[in-house]
Amino acid sequence: MSTSQSGLPQGGQFRRLALFGGSGVVGRCRDFTRIALLDWGWLPAADEEGQAVADDVLLLVCELVTNACLHTAGPERLLLHCTESALRVEVADAGPDRPRPRLPHQPGRPGGHGLHIVARLSTRWGVTVREDLAGKSVWLEIAAPSAP
Repeated sequence: MSTSQSGLPQGGQFRRLALFGGSGVVGRCRDFTRIALLDWGWLPAADEEGQAVADDVLLLVCELVTNACLHTAGPERLLLHCTESALRVEVADAGPDRPRPRLPHQPGRPGGHGLHIVARLSTRWGVTVREDLAGKSVWLEIAAPSAP
């Protein structure tokens, strides 16, 4: 297997976490992601920009998982795909409804900010209807921190 300069295999590396039960699921996903970021060299960060990107990733994972907890029966799987240039995060759930940002966005109102945060901090995001099972995957991508 050949590897890139970052130490990742060509095509990147995947990490999957099967999820069941609601208690502590957000924290489990955040911790799982933090360990992956450590393994992939995103943490400890080389500089402030790198730390900001890693912090954004952890926040974004929490937002996607929280949305699945609040608006569906809960998340079923967290998938991370890291390449030299980006990280893709996917949270799968059995809910049939596509998430939509609450409009109009009212920053002073409690709640309803998750997808606005996702849209602002990620490079891009979207929803993929799952072919294998009922439900969907909500995904986002975030660019890798610049090499020092």
